[in-house]
Amino acid sequence: MGVIGRPFAGTGRLDRDAVLALAEVNDTAALTQAAARLRDAGHPVAFSYSRKVFIPLTQLCRDVCHYCTFAHPPRKGQRAYMTRDEVLAVARAGAAAGCKEALFTLGDKPELRYAIVRQELAALGHDTTISYLAEMADAVFEETGLFPHVNPGVLTRDDIARLREVSISQGLMLESASARLCEKGGPHYGSPDKEPAARLETIRLAGELRVPFTSGILIGIGETRRERIESLLELRDLHERYGHVQEIIIQNFRAKPGTRMAGAAEPDLDELLWTIAVARLAFGPEMNIQAPPNLSPGVLPKLVGAGINDWGGVSPVTPDHVNPEAPWPHLDALTRETAAAGKLLTERLAVYPGYARKAEEWIGGRFRTPVLRAIDTDGYARAEDWSPGLPGSPPDLAIGVGKADGAFRAILDKASAGDTLSEAEIVRLFRARGREFAEVCAAADRLRRDVNGDTVTYVVNRNINYTNVCYFRCQFCAFSKGKLSENLRGRPYDLGLDEIERRGREAWQRGATELCLQGGIHPDYTGETYLDICRRLKSVLPDMHLHAFTPLEIWQGAKTLGKDVESFLRELRDAGLGTLPGTAAEILDDEVRAIICPDKVNTEQWLSVMETAHRLGLRSTATIMYGHVDGPENWARHLLRLRDLQMRTGGFTEFVPLPFVAMEAPIYLKGRARRGPTFREGVLMHAVARLALHPHFRNVQASWVKMGPEGVRACLDAGANDLGGTLMNETITRAAGASHGEEMPPEAMEAMIRSVGRTPKQRTTLYGDVPEGRVAASFGAGALEPVNLPRAIRYERPDDKPSPLIRPGLEA
Repeated sequence: MGVIGRPFAGTGRLDRDAVLALAEVNDTAALTQAAARLRDAGHPVAFSYSRKVFIPLTQLCRDVCHYCTFAHPPRKGQRAYMTRDEVLAVARAGAAAGCKEALFTLGDKPELRYAIVRQELAALGHDTTISYLAEMADAVFEETGLFPHVNPGVLTRDDIARLREVSISQGLMLESASARLCEKGGPHYGSPDKEPAARLETIRLAGELRVPFTSGILIGIGETRRERIESLLELRDLHERYGHVQEIIIQNFRAKPGTRMAGAAEPDLDELLWTIAVARLAFGPEMNIQAPPNLSPGVLPKLVGAGINDWGGVSPVTPDHVNPEAPWPHLDALTRETAAAGKLLTERLAVYPGYARKAEEWIGGRFRTPVLRAIDTDGYARAEDWSPGLPGSPPDLAIGVGKADGAFRAILDKASAGDTLSEAEIVRLFRARGREFAEVCAAADRLRRDVNGDTVTYVVNRNINYTNVCYFRCQFCAFSKGKLSENLRGRPYDLGLDEIERRGREAWQRGATELCLQGGIHPDYTGETYLDICRRLKSVLPDMHLHAFTPLEIWQGAKTLGKDVESFLRELRDAGLGTLPGTAAEILDDEVRAIICPDKVNTEQWLSVMETAHRLGLRSTATIMYGHVDGPENWARHLLRLRDLQMRTGGFTEFVPLPFVAMEAPIYLKGRARRGPTFREGVLMHAVARLALHPHFRNVQASWVKMGPEGVRACLDAGANDLGGTLMNETITRAAGASHGEEMPPEAMEAMIRSVGRTPKQRTTLYGDVPEGRVAASFGAGALEPVNLPRAIRYERPDDKPSPLIRPGLEA
């Protein structure tokens, strides 16, 4: 198989000598097959593009490339630069059309060639084109919210640094590393900015300054195949040194009337496919490789088959000013042609997903929050309005688009057989889109049917959040109040035992079988507080199940009494505690916990409390709170840790995904978190959990409070079999900004379940049968009495001195 056989052995790139040897390989079909397989290892389904507007700030240039019609000398009666109003008019039209990128393309340093340009710049208040570009890029972002990407030519270090403050990415086509093309008779003769050394130095400086950078080569302008490969290797060397080259463009020369190369032969399709394949083999599976779709109409699936994974910027508003003879394909047509090649067209920002996910490292400070709010977990553009807890219709997930290959289906088969998946395999399932997404959901639904049948369970319960005063500083929590919390909105309250008892009695009268008791960690609370709650409730409601106290409360309660966790759990059990809620888990991965809840119980502590509880006969739920600063790798570790513990104890009753509700959360308001999972991610969490936790978890619950009715229906077709509680009072999610209500009475719960063709059934906390009298009491229940929220006055006074505080996450 020779050189091109090497990629078949793995997913690594070819070494330098092997890439150079490809110059002698003429079997384009074999090259493209190898390249497509390599591409699929890094980009299995999503095929990206950026929805943009093209802003040609100036078409004057000091260079005279022999193939270019974009640049021209000054023309009588025409301004050298677009005005601010003209720039903003184009940007506003783009924003109205759903664009997210403002592409600034312009000639290189025209002020060095033309006096009239210097005069116009002076009238605009600038000395250089770069200075004016910086002002316009800043104006576009401030006025329209579009993210600027700038292609201004060869730059100094100071230029790049200045533009980094007003753009999220920059670009410069290398075109060719062959100095021969700059010699007399060559296409770059007379163009000082096309000297390869100058262009490579610009790209190198961008790497030093941590700028996500776009580059590539122009083929068919007189270079040899070996020179093309040498150009690609120059770019590869810079990327391996700095990691900043976000895409490689393979652009085919198009002859244009009126240029010196009007009669030059254009590269044929085979030459383009050959070059794309060689670029993929040179750069490996992860690099983003692009070919402009408007320059190759009618053959786009062939370009996909050669190894690209991106179409670049496509504008529904502006033409391609560099190639005005080649209109952009309509996005509907581009979607169809991409699908015909087995890929799902997926929108991105000007900055590619891998860099968007690492905004702290790669993106200037002013853009970090807007980028974070504009992306999904994988770093692609968040192309939907749906958010957890808010009203709104779910988006179209294009479930018929793309393909699922044998390796992907093998993961589904492995999970369905009950075998433990690896972290990488779970991550792969979380990245499913299009048809892959549909297959994950279908596989999870088959497991659900095998395990649970078509019965959907729920419990009639009441949430009692006994205080919202909390001294922990969880960055995601909008519920806690008081001087010590991160969130100071609202009035701190602290329920006494009489009010807790009143609510419990009322819940019993309305058919409840469970009280779910959780709250903030009040500085004055000790383990005796939790014991007193259990004793009071059990003394008046002996048949009510108490589902109470997270591992954080257990840890804090034990410490305040000077006891170990096991001793304290025994006392709680003896006082009437029935089960533990699995909240405070958030993400069971300490790299995430260090950001969102550094002083809370850590991963090991949470798991330890649960293992101890299970050993004592106290079962619990397990949760995940996701969609903020986390990602699929963190989710996979979370699921594997739960699976491991469940295999040892069997103590978890169900798994409950809790999507992050962002609207009032401190970390979101500070601009440091996404706005919750997308709808696709929300549904996938339920489906992947069903697969990854099988057969050790029998029940997967969907939260109607967070997912909403439409989201719940989707989850019931993706592995979920339980809808949790009717709640009666729900305050934690409501405090975060959710609007799906505080109670789902049995009548509404069962109607929702029947709407998807399933059979509703009330259950107990431990998934047992509910006595007929309890079921009857739950229907037609009267309205709740107004709740009493006694003010926690002490924690509103600024002269207060807090009690000694237990912070387990900081003690480990």
